Amino acid sequence: MAKDGETIVFCEVKTRLSEAFGTPAEAVEYHKRERYKKIARYYESLAGEELFIRFDVVEVFDDRVRHIENAFGA
Repeated sequence: MAKDGETIVFCEVKTRLSEAFGTPAEAVEYHKRERYKKIARYYESLAGEELFIRFDVVEVFDDRVRHIENAFGA
């Protein structure tokens, strides 16, 4: 978890040596996205107020890194 200004960012970091079986972002499947959403709702309930929340994915390849902001919605 990180902050970007007033936004709470939940970030999944995925790595792959190649894209032969899809991109790292594609590996963040439905169950993982739903788990992050539940965690975010719980975190928000602890804060006692509505928060700005974003879900990002950072793809790490052998030769580059790609940051995908707002990779999936709440």
